Amino acid sequence: MRFVIGVVGRPKHAGLAAAIEDYESRAARYWPLEAVDVREEAARGAPVDAVKEREGERLLARVPAGAQIVACDVGGESMTSERFARWMQEARERGRDVAILIGGAFGLADAVRARAGLRLSLASWTLPHELARLVLAEQIYRAGTLVRGEPYHK
Repeated sequence: MRFVIGVVGRPKHAGLAAAIEDYESRAARYWPLEAVDVREEAARGAPVDAVKEREGERLLARVPAGAQIVACDVGGESMTSERFARWMQEARERGRDVAILIGGAFGLADAVRARAGLRLSLASWTLPHELARLVLAEQIYRAGTLVRGEPYHK
């Protein structure tokens, strides 16, 4: 069982990249965690739906066979940190891989949303995908500390 964070694109800002790496590394102490990046589609002159579709195909190709798919989507379910920690623990206990997917600049393809067993909102705002990845990594780390009863969560 593992949690896979699938993201379109790599962080372009060194500070964000370092913070993402830090929180993903911390989170990996608590959860079997793997992060995968897929290439962003060149968007110049291309229809938005075509860009999202190609990026979505790349994301879905990196999802482990049989994994539950979670789509990060502003219109998805909002969870408190405590609820998210319980959800992660329950997912780990089920023993099935979970792929949490973050779209690119235009969001996730409809095909990705359709395959998702859960749509998860990281915030009621639209976040750039780099920032969404940082927020998700921090919350996965926080979930680990909550499950173990450690003092990080105040």
